[in-house]
Amino acid sequence: MTLTRDQELWGIALWVEKHHGDAGHEFIVSKIDQLTRTGEEEGAKLWQDVANRYEQLGERTSHSS
Repeated sequence: MTLTRDQELWGIALWVEKHHGDAGHEFIVSKIDQLTRTGEEEGAKLWQDVANRYEQLGERTSHSS
C-alpha cells in the first residue's frame, strides 16, 4: 500500500500527538527551527505542513469536548 503525501503528513501529526501529547507543538517548532538553521528548507517545509495538521487535530479534540 502506497501512502499519499497527505496521508504521510497526517501520520506524522498523529505520531507527534501520541508521543508528545501537549508538548507536541513545542516539538514541532523545535524541528522547524533546527532544520531552518541547518538550511534544510524542504525538511522545515515538511514539518510546517505537519504543524498545520497537528493544529487541526487540536481543533478536532477541542470541538468534541
